[in-house]
Amino acid sequence: MFLARCTQTLDPPGTVCNLTRMKLALSSAWPFFVVPVVLVLDQWTKWLVLEEPRFNALGCLDRMEPCGRIVLPGPLDLTMLWNRGMSYGLFQTEGIGRWILAGIMLAIAIGFLVWLTRAEGRWLKLALALVIGGAFGNLIDRVRFGAVVDFIDANGLYFPWVFNVADAAISVGAVLLFVDQFLLSRPKPASTT
Repeated sequence: MFLARCTQTLDPPGTVCNLTRMKLALSSAWPFFVVPVVLVLDQWTKWLVLEEPRFNALGCLDRMEPCGRIVLPGPLDLTMLWNRGMSYGLFQTEGIGRWILAGIMLAIAIGFLVWLTRAEGRWLKLALALVIGGAFGNLIDRVRFGAVVDFIDANGLYFPWVFNVADAAISVGAVLLFVDQFLLSRPKPASTT
């Protein structure tokens, strides 16, 4: 009832109604902060890898094999390689295909961004924000280098692909999207009483 009254009146700034509206706007804006966080984290980690002299990443940009490997304690290693495809090396392409793939990635990211502006539900918003941040992170690499910087090697966990922060965000977002759309959004059966 209170919110209905607030939305029907134009109160001066600083009143309870305007503060309530501001809180509601901020509570629905949080996914738009997740997108740049994923993007910055992705680009920062890629910058660290590109600056690592043991990889000579820019020097091996034309090669399809790994640029080098740093063995870490535990199940993860760092293996720098250039991915000319999509996440986890799917749809490898060069030349004009690079720009076609970049255009497709941009269209998908923009489509998800539009969806995010209309989305309801915490899990759906988080899923879309993760996918969007990851898509833009990989898109930046594709435009800059013609390939994406991949470096997280989870072979110790029997995961055969080398990936990056953007790929991880896209994958987690895709799983959350699946869960939201097919498990959480199911209509509840009508009770028979």
